[in-house]
Amino acid sequence: MSTFADYNFAPFLQQALAQIKFTKPTPVQQQVIPVINAGRDAVVQAQTGSGKTHAYLLPLLNQLTTAPVVQIVITAPSRELAYQIRLAAEQLLQPAAHTWKIGFYVGGTDKQHQIASLRKQQPQIVIGTPGRILDLLKSQHLLVNTTQHLVIDEADMTLDMGFLNDVDRIASAMPAQLQMLVFSATIPQKLQPFLKKYLHQPQNIQLTVPTIIAPNITNWALFTRGRDRKQVLYQVLTMGQPYLALIFANTKTAVTEIYEYLAARGLNVTQIHGDLPARTRRRTMKAIENMEYQYVVASDLAARGIDIPGVSHVINAEIPREDEFFIHRVGRTGRNQMSGLAITLFDPDEIDKISHLEELGIKFVIKQIKNHEFVDYQLNQRRQRRAQSSALDPGLRGLVKKQQRKKKPGYRKKIKQAIKTDRAQKRKLAQRLQKKQQRQARKQQS
Repeated sequence: MSTFADYNFAPFLQQALAQIKFTKPTPVQQQVIPVINAGRDAVVQAQTGSGKTHAYLLPLLNQLTTAPVVQIVITAPSRELAYQIRLAAEQLLQPAAHTWKIGFYVGGTDKQHQIASLRKQQPQIVIGTPGRILDLLKSQHLLVNTTQHLVIDEADMTLDMGFLNDVDRIASAMPAQLQMLVFSATIPQKLQPFLKKYLHQPQNIQLTVPTIIAPNITNWALFTRGRDRKQVLYQVLTMGQPYLALIFANTKTAVTEIYEYLAARGLNVTQIHGDLPARTRRRTMKAIENMEYQYVVASDLAARGIDIPGVSHVINAEIPREDEFFIHRVGRTGRNQMSGLAITLFDPDEIDKISHLEELGIKFVIKQIKNHEFVDYQLNQRRQRRAQSSALDPGLRGLVKKQQRKKKPGYRKKIKQAIKTDRAQKRKLAQRLQKKQQRQARKQQS
């Protein structure tokens, strides 16, 4: 199918698509929409930013009836992702003459107010985090026995955050004739028992992409030369003047430290991570969407599924601890075929990490800052020296690392002499072993 018009969606959905200027479906939408329309279960493994939210929302919303019962349940592992899904659903439903009720249930919201609302009317669409949905289900206020479609978004993150048991209990309360749709960036082995338990002959859809990083994203690795990372980060942000920069760090503590450092220097910056109160997080996300900030410092929680519009730059202030987080972070820019720039800061002792990412197929342009400009930098000689040092005994590797720290005069000579002595000893041992083998060979011949 070449355009959304070919799917014969309801007029209100066609009008909504026109309003948001969506005309051509993405590859994941082209593959998923017909499967959902056919009523089949599906396991969809797709690249972040591929358009999977609309891939399931469009065909499911197209099947809604006016009956005041729960018809669609969508679970998300984070409040922010659930909020993004709700916004997308509201946007698609907005032109409709009929009003469908969306129940939005996440932690940190007023549970008693939600219970009072459920007593009056059940929503047709449920969107939320597994824990809160299960709470309302156990108290018998949320009734899911009429559910026709269950969507589990970001299933691997749901597993990682310990929510899969909650989703299991939610699914077990639903009818046997249930269409289940699982969306995930990866399909871990630990997810397989759940999939086998609930999905019936699912259609497995795995979108392969020619490159790990989208071609419209320029991907730099910026060599810090061992300078203070926060100072380098500040220089990067003030040199490039991004429209909106999303800055990632590995821990909540690091996020706060970077945020306070940048704020103290007058940048229009905010922060978002899991330790912020729910109300603060919602208010911050709303402010980000309204373009009230130019810089956002975030933990990896924000890298999964959250679509912040207008991100021109992604800055990895720290290399992520897990490879997949790198893909999710960088995927926050370059959305909807727009161009984006991703910059990863790395220190001299992190060259191995950059090499590791390159081995996975991630291609970097290596840069450094010189005279207040980004210029190309060659790492080949450094990598060659590192490869040579790795052939040394473990004890001598430590000496080589110390050699690179500019110790007092004479220290380098001692290390070089130690390496020279070590290699000479190895040659003597090799010669002795060779002579011994020759003697043994002569004895056998005689």
